[in-house]
Amino acid sequence: MTDTVNTEIFHWSGLHGLPQFDRIADADFAAAFEAGFAEHEAEIDAIAGNPEVPNFENTIVALEIAGDDLSRVSSLFWNRAGAHTNPDIQALEREIAPKMSRHYSKIGMNAALFARIDQLWERREILGLDLEQSRVLERHWKGFVKSGAKLEKTEQERLAAINERLAGLGARFGQNVLSDEKSWNLLLDSKDDLAGLPDFLLGAMAEAAAQAGHKGKYAVTLSRSIIEPFLSFSESRALREEAFRAWAARGANGGETDNRAIIRETLALRNEKATLLGYPNYAALKLDNTMAKTPDAVNDLLNKVWAKAMERAREEERDLAELAREGGSNHDIMPWDWRFYAEKLRARRFSFSEAELKPYLQLEKIIEACFDVAHRLFGITAREVKGVASYHPDVRTFEIHDRDGALKALFLGDYFARSSKRSGAWMSSFQSQHRLTLKNGQQGEIPIIYNVCNFAKPAEGQAALLSLDDARTLFHEFGHALHGMLSNVCYPSVSGTSVSRDFVELPSQLYEHWLTVPEILTRYALHKDTGQPMPKALLDKVLAARTFNSGFATVEFTSSALVDMAFHTRGPVEDPMAVQAEVLAALGMPQSITMRHASPHFQHVFAGDGYSAGYYSYMWSEVLDADAFAAFEETGNPFDPETARRLADHVYSIGGAVDPEETYKAFRGKLPSPDAMLVKKGLAA
Repeated sequence: MTDTVNTEIFHWSGLHGLPQFDRIADADFAAAFEAGFAEHEAEIDAIAGNPEVPNFENTIVALEIAGDDLSRVSSLFWNRAGAHTNPDIQALEREIAPKMSRHYSKIGMNAALFARIDQLWERREILGLDLEQSRVLERHWKGFVKSGAKLEKTEQERLAAINERLAGLGARFGQNVLSDEKSWNLLLDSKDDLAGLPDFLLGAMAEAAAQAGHKGKYAVTLSRSIIEPFLSFSESRALREEAFRAWAARGANGGETDNRAIIRETLALRNEKATLLGYPNYAALKLDNTMAKTPDAVNDLLNKVWAKAMERAREEERDLAELAREGGSNHDIMPWDWRFYAEKLRARRFSFSEAELKPYLQLEKIIEACFDVAHRLFGITAREVKGVASYHPDVRTFEIHDRDGALKALFLGDYFARSSKRSGAWMSSFQSQHRLTLKNGQQGEIPIIYNVCNFAKPAEGQAALLSLDDARTLFHEFGHALHGMLSNVCYPSVSGTSVSRDFVELPSQLYEHWLTVPEILTRYALHKDTGQPMPKALLDKVLAARTFNSGFATVEFTSSALVDMAFHTRGPVEDPMAVQAEVLAALGMPQSITMRHASPHFQHVFAGDGYSAGYYSYMWSEVLDADAFAAFEETGNPFDPETARRLADHVYSIGGAVDPEETYKAFRGKLPSPDAMLVKKGLAA
């Protein structure tokens, strides 16, 4: 370690091993990465050059604990790059992303190291490995093969170059979307411009304007927590259209932040990578180790749902058009109209509006509800620790204790939108759970998990209020967090959310169900002014409206997933935007609905590789989560202790230590069909 490296980046000395974020400056990262790369490379060389006969301990376990310093600086850096970035961090991100790729490509193509792993793989049946060890060995062996370990040297060099370029393109794609989001706002102050906007939205828009230096005005921003309610309530069709077009155009505005050329190059490189590795297309490569297994299986599910969703969406559109005509508007329903008339129709059909519901959904109370459900299901308890410095003043720190009072995990919650944070919501970790002995002699580590959301920040002294979708998002991301915090495995590579892409959304989507369990809403949906619980009449209406507008939401999602699959199954794509248009035209995409994520801002797919040929996984997991919650419903108790125990043992704590199909069947006794999911969405009887 050189004198120029801030060792706090590697040796965390805060609460229970938390990083001391206030001691880590942006300028510390470059040197720390170089030191981390060098140390990891030396560790890899030692494993590869070990003169002893390869065994699980001296090869696989050694790999599992190698690179700890690099993992720590990486977790800190990518957190900052996503949740609290700035020009210096963005410049370093563009530099580090390809360096990281180059570093791991070199490891993946280390012939001596792969020879050791390959020997173990060939002898795996006689090594006496338990189930988790077998999964860990398989993960390492397949990972090296997909990294090019079996390719000729010239092919390996080309694959490394492709991966390096893809890493740089992904970093640039995400930065471009954030730049477009930061650079646009719509300032309003006249009475006519503000017509129809409820108090909760006006407060959030006033705060957004003040943060942008326009105190006394109201800002429409491209944060979902502002743009979506604005589209739902603004009486000005012209302003709705202006805001919607800006939202839809992210990443496609021309100039330096335009992502369309990045998409084209990314798809070409991914296709070339798949060909090098012997796959017919990139989707086949990505799906090789998932529950779905093949693109045909994915498309079969998506197309089945598409037909049902379109049928429902057409009915919904006719209802909205009729409502518009009643109000004297004879125009076609366009994307900037749908949410506006849907909100009016919901108010009429179910006698409540989002504005009536929102005062009962205080952020603070919904956080408490998340913790209470986790306590009832899994016996854990959360305790907030005040005064702990984090990467931003808004971030809150919680200790998570198990049934016996022992410290189980640390959880950080980062809930409010800001210009330095990318859009969306996500879970990640600074440290994953495992039980291995580290080089410093420490036995295992507790997970340090964080959630990032983008809720509108209220004015000083006001309660932060959520929409029902916001509240679901909070539960969803906490479901991911629980997957990390409840992990109980030995090896880091199969810890927590280290599972196949189409299984990882099960714990999060399943957790959403408990938000609308009546006893949870009754206890935590308390009015911000009176403290009174949501009236039963309103609660009943909310529950009755759960499938309202489901055609629209499903068409938004499924069209995005089908375009993703088309991009990654067609081979080279000369004009991605033409392919997107072609797919949507073939589907009969209505002009009144757009993709949830148009390709130039489809960060799931292009700002990195996480959900490429994988956006479908939310729906695949939705099939599982509908069936999984039915297990509780069948008992008559949403917190049935025995069902909760099986859920903890076979879903939330097992990580990737067991094949997902097998562990789901251990929980439920069978694999589900899509029928329960279609019923849950209101797309089937």
